[in-house]
Amino acid sequence: MKTKIHIIIITLFSTFFLQAQQQKGIIGASNWMNNWTNFKPAAVEYNEATNIIAGTIDKDTKLTKRNTYQLVGVVYVTNNAVLTIEPGTVIRGDDKTCGTLVITNGAKIIAEGLETDPIIFTSNKETTERRPGDWGGIIIMGKAPISKLGGIATLPFNLDEMVNHYGGQDAEDNSGILKYVRIEFSGRKLSALKELNGLSLAGVGRKTVLNNIQISYSNDDSFECYGGDLNLNNLISYRTTDDDFDFTQGAQINIINSIAIRHPFSSDISGSRCFEVDSYDKIENTDMTKKMTKINASNITLVNLEENNQGLVRESAHIGENTFFNLTNSVVSGFTPFILLNGNIGTDNENLSKVTVKNVIVNNCNGEIMSESSSNNTAIKNWYSNPEFAIETTKIKSSELFLTPNIKGNPDFRIKLNNTVASGK
Repeated sequence: MKTKIHIIIITLFSTFFLQAQQQKGIIGASNWMNNWTNFKPAAVEYNEATNIIAGTIDKDTKLTKRNTYQLVGVVYVTNNAVLTIEPGTVIRGDDKTCGTLVITNGAKIIAEGLETDPIIFTSNKETTERRPGDWGGIIIMGKAPISKLGGIATLPFNLDEMVNHYGGQDAEDNSGILKYVRIEFSGRKLSALKELNGLSLAGVGRKTVLNNIQISYSNDDSFECYGGDLNLNNLISYRTTDDDFDFTQGAQINIINSIAIRHPFSSDISGSRCFEVDSYDKIENTDMTKKMTKINASNITLVNLEENNQGLVRESAHIGENTFFNLTNSVVSGFTPFILLNGNIGTDNENLSKVTVKNVIVNNCNGEIMSESSSNNTAIKNWYSNPEFAIETTKIKSSELFLTPNIKGNPDFRIKLNNTVASGK
């Protein structure tokens, strides 16, 4: 019997990876965004808070579905405590005190919702008043490696100095579970240079489970990883103000089957991208003997909802120097340009081989893979024009490329397999 079970499991995994190789963009036998997501969170009437969460949680604590919670101020989970949240629980971030949840180094969050009963972190404001940045967001700090000098760092979010530290040597570190979770209207700007994200993952290790997470209307980045070592899948970033997926400080990330949905009027004046990938902010603060940021992104869909309006949205991905970025089996639609490389990235084989783009549909993008240094663009164009990369440039409407790209209903951004371009035939 065990042998049969093993065969079934192997077959299922083999089927998924075969699908991933053959199909581009997000995949699934059915629309995995159904049931647990919400693309109109400003219209949802959540129950008023019945309980307040404030201060420090230093012992194992459970939040239950029968209550609605108000997150007041910065709430720290410390002392290796485990915060468990039942499926269906609603936590509302307080606007006046910038409600923020911080899972400190060694503590855990177990927020394992269900497809039919997700866990929701949202604004405490009324439906007509909700805006991006109403509250802080969720911060998780772990013990996985980062590329900062000394191997330990702090986050610039005005946190308690006694617990504000992340990084270490344990790539297998476990900070818990976030599954079938929605995070709405977070990302408070603390100052011009200090901006909270929807979900900040600092030195988080690969035993942490992070999948089926939707972040909507964040006022800064949706997902940001400061170092760490993670497998991420089925992530949704919707109408964030800044970047959808931001990786830095030597982050080692596998991200699969995930989507960023941009809108030209939900973007920062400084410019916003789906992927912002760097190994460091300042090279002098970086331990160059450590691993540089490496992102393996497969079956990704990046889409600008307004096909004829770039607005403040910039390129789909900006890649920094000394950084590894692999984008495969994906769909990118509606950006200018497609990808922008840091001007310090050389055009020799060693440098360009760090940025791999393979089996990708580039639809309605004005410009291909380009450099901030215009003198590099001819060499870059020649490199990526190699047929082995199988980059397909198309000019078709979203309605012809995706199954149901109507965000007002139940959107389905899987590609139409009967489209000869999308199917790669």
